[in-house]
Amino acid sequence: MSGVDIRLLLLAAVLAAPGAARAQSVDEIVAQHVAARGGREALAAVRTLRMSGHAFAGPGREAIVRREIARPGRIRTEFVFQGTTGVYVWDGSRGSRVSPLDGILDAQPLTDDGAALSAEQADFEGPLVDWKAKGHRVEVVGKVDLPGGPAHELEVTLKSGVVRHLWVDAATGQLVRSESTRTLRGHELTFETVYGNYETTSGVRFARSIETGVKGRPSRLRIAVESVEVNPTLDDSRFTLAH
Repeated sequence: MSGVDIRLLLLAAVLAAPGAARAQSVDEIVAQHVAARGGREALAAVRTLRMSGHAFAGPGREAIVRREIARPGRIRTEFVFQGTTGVYVWDGSRGSRVSPLDGILDAQPLTDDGAALSAEQADFEGPLVDWKAKGHRVEVVGKVDLPGGPAHELEVTLKSGVVRHLWVDAATGQLVRSESTRTLRGHELTFETVYGNYETTSGVRFARSIETGVKGRPSRLRIAVESVEVNPTLDDSRFTLAH
């Protein structure tokens, strides 16, 4: 057998090996993700959403967290800590907050960064579902090994121009990690968020465990989602605060 024949056989063996499998496209990864969430029909059937649970930031630092979301693009988040309640709302075009722990006792407009973050969080489906229709751009960065297994890293440029990195588990199709750079008190910080313990409510799978923190810092905020209600009745007034 000639040297050329040997090289051709070796090349064929490499190409046939599992490690040389064709890389998945954006559309294939997103399709797997949408199916893992429950499918487009189940997601579209969710018009309102209420989630509640507890947030843990360390010993003695525990808060009750409630979040209500209504299409199109409205959200209300409440934190109850040591007898005080902070409220952040976004009505789809503007937002406001009351935050006693920050000394804000009367409603004030959200900062630009806070408004942008609220608008993102109001899309409970996430930026991958119908990303083209939403005006986002998604690119495959590559496949990486995370503690939970291989995952597809995606770079998502939102319609606003903000860039996010998302990791979709290669086996389950679920979002398992995200990174975002935000401005907090005048400083740019990169936040890492890990998602897990997905459970199904009304045909849609929601993460019940969320852990977030600043990249490179050991402290983490851990959120345990204990209740998910799909399509509860939510009055429009829930998404506004008097200024």
